[in-house]
Formats: sequence, C-alpha cells, structure tokens
Amino acid sequence: MTTETLNFQAETAKLLHIVANALYSEKEIFLRELISNASDACDKLRYAALTEPELMADDADLQVTLTVDAEAKTLTIADNGIGMNRDELIENLGTIARSGTSAFMDSLTGEDDKDVALIGQFGVGFYSGFVVSKLVDVTSHRAGEEHAWTWSSDGLGEFTITEAEQARRGTTITLHLKDEEGEFLEAHRLRSVVKRYSDHIAIPVILTAIAADPVEGENDEEAEEPQDEKLNEASALWARNKSDIEKEQYTEFYHHVAHAFDEPWSTVHVRAEGKIEYTMLLFIPGTPPFDLFHPDRASKLKLYVKRVFITDDCENLIPSYLRFLRGVVDCEDLPLNVSRELLQNSPVLNHIKNALTKRILSDLEKKAKKKPEDYAVFWKNFGAVMKEGIYEDYEQRERLMKLARFRSTTQGDDLVSLEDYVSRMKDKQTEIYYVTGDDIDMVRKSPQLEGYAARGIEVMLMTDAVDDFWVRSVTDFDGKPMKSVTQGGTALDDIAPEESSEDKPEAAPEGDTSSLIVLLKQELGEAVKDVRTTDRLAESPVCLVADEADIDINLAKLLKAQGQDMGPNTRVLEINPRHDLIKSLAKSAGEAGATDRLADAAHLLLDQARILEGDPVPDPAAFARRLSQAMNAKFG
Repeated sequence: MTTETLNFQAETAKLLHIVANALYSEKEIFLRELISNASDACDKLRYAALTEPELMADDADLQVTLTVDAEAKTLTIADNGIGMNRDELIENLGTIARSGTSAFMDSLTGEDDKDVALIGQFGVGFYSGFVVSKLVDVTSHRAGEEHAWTWSSDGLGEFTITEAEQARRGTTITLHLKDEEGEFLEAHRLRSVVKRYSDHIAIPVILTAIAADPVEGENDEEAEEPQDEKLNEASALWARNKSDIEKEQYTEFYHHVAHAFDEPWSTVHVRAEGKIEYTMLLFIPGTPPFDLFHPDRASKLKLYVKRVFITDDCENLIPSYLRFLRGVVDCEDLPLNVSRELLQNSPVLNHIKNALTKRILSDLEKKAKKKPEDYAVFWKNFGAVMKEGIYEDYEQRERLMKLARFRSTTQGDDLVSLEDYVSRMKDKQTEIYYVTGDDIDMVRKSPQLEGYAARGIEVMLMTDAVDDFWVRSVTDFDGKPMKSVTQGGTALDDIAPEESSEDKPEAAPEGDTSSLIVLLKQELGEAVKDVRTTDRLAESPVCLVADEADIDINLAKLLKAQGQDMGPNTRVLEINPRHDLIKSLAKSAGEAGATDRLADAAHLLLDQARILEGDPVPDPAAFARRLSQAMNAKFG
C-alpha cells in the first residue's frame, strides 16, 4: 500500500504546540475530548441514517470503546459512528481550512490559560491526544464507503495517510503513550476520568476487559473471566430531573456540547409540557467564543428530536443576537425525518424560539437586578451582540434596552443602564445624550463633550460598532429621545445654567464673531457645510459636528470603511466664542486686510478640528506650510 507523507498546515503546528503546553497540567482532558468527538460522530451517523437506514443496519448499537494494551503501552478509543474518508482525515486532522480560521488565530494570545479556552471551540480537541502520546494513529472507515484509511503522526510537523484494513465503519484512535503516562493504562484511572468528564455522554462508553494478573495458586479454570464494563450512565443529561444533576455534571456537559474549557456563566434547564413538549438545556459561556462576530452569525445550539441529533445549524431556533448560547433543545413534536425547509418554516420551532428568547431575557433581568456585578461581566462579554437585538427585534426591544449597559462621562468605568441615566437627568433636560466612537479613551476626549462636562450633564459613551445603527432605529427610551452630541445644535444653557458666571470667560463681541464666521465661510467654501458658534465647547477652539439631517460622524466613518460611497461628507465647523484664539481671530476679522491675513488660520482651524476627530488632513503639505508660517509669525 502506498503511504503519503504530508505536512501540517502552519496554524495546526502552532496549535499542537499550544495544546501540548497549555493542557499539560490537566492532561486527562484528552480523554474527554476524544470521547466527545466519538459521541458527535455517532450523532452524525444517527442523523444520516434517518434518510439512509442502510448506513447502520448491520450495527445499530452505537457506543464508544476504550481498549488498553499494557504491553504495547497503547490506549485505543473507538466508535462506530459516521467515520471519515481520506479527504476528511486530511481536512479535519491535518489542516484548519474552515471559516473563521484567521479570526481564531488572531484571537490566540500566547497565554496558555487563555488560549486553551479557545482551542476546543474551534473543534481541535483531537490534538489534546498528543499531550500524552508520542504517536497517534487514526484508522477510519466512512459509513457507506468502500475503503478505510489510517492517519498517523508524532505531532512534530508531518503526518502520513495510508489505505487500511477496517471492515466496520467508524473511527479507531490509537494513542502510543509516552513512558511517563502509564497511569492511563490503569482501569481505575480510566473509570475516574470517564465518570468525571463523560458521564453525560448519551451513548455507552465501554472499557473492554483488562485481564488481571493471575493470583498465585489459582489455575486458569478458576480464574474469573474479565467482563466488559460500562463506565458512564449513558443517558441524555437534559432528559434527567434537575434535582438529580450536580453542578459538576452540568459543567462537563457544557464542555462537551460547547467544545469549551471555561466555566459556564449561567445554566438554564427547562422542560416544557403542554401542546408542544420540549426540553432546553442552555449555557451562557464564561468567555466569548472566538467566532462571536463572524459574519454568518450562526447558531451553535444542537437540535434533537426525541433524543436523536438533527442539526447544530438551525437558524430558526434562536435569534442571532443570542448566538453565544450553547446547549441542546430536544423536541417531542417534530418528525425525525424533518427537512431543512420544514425547520425554516416550522410553527413548532417558532414557538420554541419565542419561549427560549423570553426565558433567557427573563433570567438576564433577574441577574441584572440581583447580581449587578455578575451581570456586568456578562455584558462586557456579550453586550455588543445583545445590542444587535435592539436593532433587529422590535418585539423585545424595550426589554433589551433595559438590559443594555454603557459607560458614561460621570460614572468612571462603572456600567450604567438607561434607567439609571434617566433618573439622573438635569432639570429641563428632555433628551438622552450619547457619543459614539471606536475607542473609549478617545471618546472620552471628544471636544464635543466639553460643554456637557462643564455643566455636569451626563453623556453615554458608546464604542461598539452596532451602537451607531441601533440608536438610529430607536425613537426614545422612557419618552426621552436619544440625541448624539456630535450631531445638530445644542441649547445647554437652557438645560443646566451655571450657578455662577464669575469664572466664565467672556465671549468675543457678537459683531466680531459674525465677521469671523463670514470670513471662515468665504475662505473654506464647500469644505464645510456651515460655520457657527456653539456652547458645546469649553476648552477647545473648534470642533466638527454633523448637521441635524446628516449621518452622524462615527456612522459615516463606519460606512466608508465598509466601502460604501458616502458622497460629499462636509460637516459643520463650530467655533468657541469664549476661547482666546477665537477671540483674537474675531478681533482681527474686522480689520483691514483680514481676508488675506486670516486665510491660513481658517484652514488651520478646520484641520485642527479634523485631527481632533481622528480624520486625516487632506493636504498634509499645505497643513505643514501653514503651521510653519504661523509659528514663524509668532516666534520668528
């Protein structure tokens, strides 16, 4: 038989290194991962057999088998599931050529404890076998196909593929254990690991008979024949009574169903009875999945019908803004041979989706009220996704807005709700003020916030990309409209007049200011939409804002970054009539020759406003020339 030698994909080699180091302190997890993969293979076969019953006609009893060969120092994990052919072995074990690869690799930090939490999510728990093995052989026979194949590697850079002899379908993984890993050849050790990590697996995990050393004086006839041993309960965990399930069992089932290593933040186990019967066992992860913001926004919940796995890609099972949920939904009222078309239009699934959504939101509301610190952890992990629901789910919008949390200009790093904000609004304040941006530190420094801060008016700080979209779809909260501080005009002195104006700088005379505005408009022309004075500035001389009817500044940046043609994107230049620079320019604006003398100053003001917004200066050479001339005039 011909043996092919192939190289691991570069990312796979990196993962092998991470797994070998990160899992070393908990190396027994390899058995959990391999048993979990075997269980998934059996689920896939059972689903395929719904339309092709011949695939499992000759061997309908699905199971995972552990076999020890103490002399050869091997541990074998075998299943009679769907199996893999040659191409699938190469794709699944030798490469990571699938959607989300780049996002996954970018998410790796180099810190073992963080990286290991991501490894299982990407479906590469198989590589944990190399933690205890010097060589791994995988022989697999795809159900319904003729040939079997063996994949073999020492995990150091290459692997081989050879045609093999294996009559039955399924996959057999043989671990050639390192010399120091003899504990995994002992029956009591395997029992302990399986009981701890895999008791929830819904198919039997069998330890084949391990012959005990003969007792002195006992002949072969007297020796008791060793028996195969079932190591797990082999019943669907979600079908058991909640009172019979320990917290540790829920955690290990979460690890299995989510391919995760972290602790679940929350667990929801519900059995619904009535016209429609179903069970939900759902988990909110403790850490965000690496592909949380992948464009396909796919659900990872597993749908079962009468304990039979159907799919883990059912887009109508949960709204996309809850896609971080992991777990299972088992329905009694769908046909086993349910088609994808039926799933997309099923009133049964619509009912479950609505009930699931309401239950999760209800649990989050309770957590937000009773354990705000815990809820803050959840929001930091998944708030950006939840806010997609404010934009998309009109029916649940009000509840989602109450669940939303934000930073603000007056509360430091604490998260605040919209209800908190409204309770602190100033007298005569009728609007909820917010500002959007990419970075919290940059947003805090926005010049448009100065006037609000000087008057003690709270502004919500929003830094998720979705914020620019949902605020445009929401008319108000609790009757208070949402108002961007970088769009439209202001009337701040009407909201919160200052108690004392003794320390307040005097504004430039109105006539001088008007002359300066005329000069700026004339010189800047179509580079600005308008020039006007403002009370939103306190320390800065100028800023840019969007006109009331135009797209807000940060949203325009986002759309442009996505390749959308925004056309002319001129802004309103606002000037601070109390700033010394503006007062000086205003005084000069009424003098003879001001147009020529202040022409460069006009462009420098506009470029300064652009820089404050993080925008590029359109003509760096002209900017540098004007700045040099201004400095020379001052110091030359």
